[in-house]
Amino acid sequence: MSSADFEKGVSLWLDAWRRLRKNRLAVAGGVVLILVATVAVVGPWLSGYAYDEQDTALGAAAPSWQHWLGTDPLGRDLLTRLLHGGRVSLGVGLAATMVSLLIGVLYGGVSGFAGGRADALMMRVVDILYALPFTVFVIILMVFFGRNFIFLFLAIGAVEWLTTARIARGQTLSLRQREFVEAAVVMGLSRTRILLRHIIPNMFSPIIIYATLTVPRVMLLEAFLSFLGLGVQPPMSSWGLLIRDGVETMEEYPWLLISPGLLFSLTLFALNAFGDGLRDAFDPRIAKD
Repeated sequence: MSSADFEKGVSLWLDAWRRLRKNRLAVAGGVVLILVATVAVVGPWLSGYAYDEQDTALGAAAPSWQHWLGTDPLGRDLLTRLLHGGRVSLGVGLAATMVSLLIGVLYGGVSGFAGGRADALMMRVVDILYALPFTVFVIILMVFFGRNFIFLFLAIGAVEWLTTARIARGQTLSLRQREFVEAAVVMGLSRTRILLRHIIPNMFSPIIIYATLTVPRVMLLEAFLSFLGLGVQPPMSSWGLLIRDGVETMEEYPWLLISPGLLFSLTLFALNAFGDGLRDAFDPRIAKD
């Protein structure tokens, strides 16, 4: 048997990419996310209106050729505010997820690598924070720090890191028994270098999968806070804020609720589909086709 008969070895990332491409729902979700993000970034510059530009004489007008999705009661173009709100909602989702990953990976990595009493103590802190009402804790942080847009994703990220910490700890407990970590210890490398250079990079796959599933949850939380009036403040817009405004006037002006509701739902569905596809692509228990 010649060497050509053997299957050529592939890296984990290449193998995962092949699996992902075969998942049509995940690919469709990724395409939708790219389109939504691109339109949200570029669209407000091309709409011809500013997100806070008012025309009180026009009022809440139904969709027309001039305003494709209509206007709100203050005469602001709904399409522009919807696209600008996409920037805010997606930005909060990504930024808060990055904050939660930074805290959770470092905390869980240190806990799992330290072991012993330090590990037990650090995880008890996580358990105590888990016992606190999640949404109430975020609201307290928002009230304490103020309703600043920057503090919004910091407050959300400050409570989203708990699950990440548990995942990182579990991965660290598994990886610290591997031969390459034991070799690094024998070579006399510092614990910090082993953690940052050898353990954390090798837990990247499950962490990135969890991150794709965290973004939609963060966006839902931002929408909930904006719905309560604790999130993004006017004249800025987010999908949660637009949905709140649409609910208040849904009987008179239904277009104010339909457009943000549909786009928000579509984006969340795409994020979950893409996240599920990544999870399946990186799952080592799935046999190669």
